Amino acid sequence: MKDYKKRGEIKGSLIIEGNLILEGNLIVEENIKVSGYINCAGYLIEAGGSIEAGGSIEAGDSIEAGGSIKAGGSILAQLWIKCKGTLNVKLYIYAGMITWRERIDEDMIIECGKLENGKIEFGTLHETGLKIEFGTLHETGLKIEDNEVLKAIKLLEKKGKIRDGKIIV
Repeated sequence: MKDYKKRGEIKGSLIIEGNLILEGNLIVEENIKVSGYINCAGYLIEAGGSIEAGGSIEAGDSIEAGGSIKAGGSILAQLWIKCKGTLNVKLYIYAGMITWRERIDEDMIIECGKLENGKIEFGTLHETGLKIEFGTLHETGLKIEDNEVLKAIKLLEKKGKIRDGKIIV
C-alpha cells in the first residue's frame, strides 16, 4: 500500500487509497477517509466531519472529529480522543499514553457520542450521547426533509427518549 504524506489545513475532504503519514498537524474541513493506517507521528489530526481508517490510527498528540471515528485496527493517542458521533474500533483504544511530559487527567479523555465497538485499554470514557438537530442527522450528514421523521423525533422528545437534542438510551 502506498504512503501519502500530508500536513496543514485542507478544505473539503481528504480521501486516500493507501496510508496517511503526517509531517505536521493536519486539520481537514470535512472528512478523512484512508484505506490503510494513519500515523500522525508527533502531531494532531482533526476533522470537521468523520475520520475513518482501514487500519489503526496512531497520534503523538490528540485525535478530534466533529463526526465519528472508525478504525479497522486500534487507536493510540498520546493525548485525548474526541468525537461527537460514534467511536468504532476493531481492537483497542489508548488515550493519554503521553511520554514527553507528566500526564494530567484531561490527557486521558476518550469522549464520544457513543462507543460502538473497541476495548479501552488506557483512558477514561465519557459518552455524551448522539445529537440530532432538526434538519440534519449529524452522524451521517443526511438531510432530514421527511415530515414523518420530524414528527417521530418530536414524539420521542415528548416521551423523554430525546432530551436537549441527545438520544437517551
